[in-house]
Amino acid sequence: MRSEATPAIDIGSRDGSPQAAARTARWAERNGFDGLQVAETQHDPLIACTVAGQATERIRLATSITVAFARSPMTVAMTANDVQLATGGRFALGLGSQVQAHIEKRFSMPWSAPAPRMREFIAAVRAIWESWRTGDRLNVRGEHYRHTLMTPFFSPGPNPHGSPDIWLAGVGPAMTRLAGEAADGFIAHAFTTREYLAEVSLPALAEGRTRGERTSTDVILSPFVVTGSDEAARAEQERAVRQQIAFYGSTPAYRAVLELHGWGDAADRLHAASRRGEWTEMAGIIDDDMMDAFATFAEPGSLRETLSARFDGIATRICATIPVPDDAE
Repeated sequence: MRSEATPAIDIGSRDGSPQAAARTARWAERNGFDGLQVAETQHDPLIACTVAGQATERIRLATSITVAFARSPMTVAMTANDVQLATGGRFALGLGSQVQAHIEKRFSMPWSAPAPRMREFIAAVRAIWESWRTGDRLNVRGEHYRHTLMTPFFSPGPNPHGSPDIWLAGVGPAMTRLAGEAADGFIAHAFTTREYLAEVSLPALAEGRTRGERTSTDVILSPFVVTGSDEAARAEQERAVRQQIAFYGSTPAYRAVLELHGWGDAADRLHAASRRGEWTEMAGIIDDDMMDAFATFAEPGSLRETLSARFDGIATRICATIPVPDDAE
């Protein structure tokens, strides 16, 4: 875990393809950033992190996130262990639950109360890694996962770089408490504000640490960022961010963030617009006060300083998803 007061600044890969992740990672390393985080959207972030690791020497690679419930603990443990090997110990496994509709309808996997299932998932991954490290019998017997067979032929043995850190994404208090209890890091959803972090997320994280007897948990933020090399680029970025905020704000699971600021009416209007399929039009519901609460506006040359100042005392790592030039090579 990072002990310095100044948060690390990572770059988020907009295009999660292996080629784009490698190009962005090289650009980030050359320009003094501390890491690359890759989301799971159209591509597998574990593969992207592996390729990005081969293209770099210094920066930290992380998934933000890998969808846990689309996989088994064994497949995640094996792949993450290999990424840790391929990157020379520079990998962090960021996990998230996704929502029920995607797990059941897109991945055709079972769904149940997410926090208890995730607690068991993380414990199973750690138990598998420990079995490989020590050679002890694998004995995971839970309500959701059962792993009781591991022969030497299928064990990769101890990882010379140690096991990857596990980061856990959360929005609500239950998953945030679990991050404090069971994970090395907490990934805050992009749809959050400094006020929500201070009043809801950090207290829940501290409560979880008490339950798990942990002394610290990294806090990883992925704030919306508006920047650009000229006025036109900044305007385009602002339009895209406003659209993203509207999309997330239309989701009932994220309503609490808006309600904290007294924007419950906006949440109702956004949800109704999404039900009507008005995805483009509903960006107009996001006013300037909401933009200021959710987004960070910065000149490219002052991005690190602006983000560090805004989230001083809260973040351990900050991931900025910003446009990287097409000719970044």
